[in-house]
Amino acid sequence: MSWIKNFVSKLIGSRDDAARASNAQTQEYPKLTPEESSAVNRFEAQFKIRFNDHRQITTALKHRSFLNMTNESRAFSNERLEFLGDAVLDLVVTHFLYQKFPNKTEGHLSKVKSILVSKPVMADIAQDQMKLGDLILMNRGEEKTGGRQRKSILADAFEAIIGAIYLDKGLDEAEKFIQTYLLADYKKILRKGLYKNYKSILLEHAQGIGQGLPEYRVVEENGPDHAKEFVISVAIGKEILGEGKGKSKKIAEQEAAKRAVKKLAIEEKM
Repeated sequence: MSWIKNFVSKLIGSRDDAARASNAQTQEYPKLTPEESSAVNRFEAQFKIRFNDHRQITTALKHRSFLNMTNESRAFSNERLEFLGDAVLDLVVTHFLYQKFPNKTEGHLSKVKSILVSKPVMADIAQDQMKLGDLILMNRGEEKTGGRQRKSILADAFEAIIGAIYLDKGLDEAEKFIQTYLLADYKKILRKGLYKNYKSILLEHAQGIGQGLPEYRVVEENGPDHAKEFVISVAIGKEILGEGKGKSKKIAEQEAAKRAVKKLAIEEKM
């Protein structure tokens, strides 16, 4: 994977440069609190990963709300590591798909990659496979409002952990982690319609048969402003193909498109 290492160096800077930048940050890092030490110990025991520098994984597990309890700079939250991990994840998945599907087009590979690295997929892995919600460091207020189950927090922590592994142990170990928790089940993930963009599938079908754009219309809008529910229909030409319900127009449109795709028996091959 030497060429990959060269590529990732260009993409996100060399690992040594990244590590130096991280070390400059961790030199200012305060001593781990008992809560932080507990989270690190549980993470290492659960995932059988030993970090040379515990501050890397501590930062990866630290939601910005936790900083309110420790009076630390926002730079000590997991947001920077999430940014780094996103780039590493993108590279590893891209290389995997390039090798796995030698006869697929760039457009097809991009579509599959967008599913595998999507926030819903990462959040479900973090929640269902890894039980990360129990390990993330956050303040009591965030926890009381459902922070440990919040999809965005879980997905960000997953990417931040990838970034921490890359900095502490290198690209090969980061790739191994991604293979274990994401790519080993790529077929199952792609088979699940949950992550398909049905609006995109329906749009491609409509354009392919020369029918222009699918038309979405609000059929019903119920409930108070803070708890709206929408019913939206979708039509191609004059034919209404499906209706969907949701707490937002976006969700309702996606559900309507899903019903239309099933009615038309459109096959989306991955």
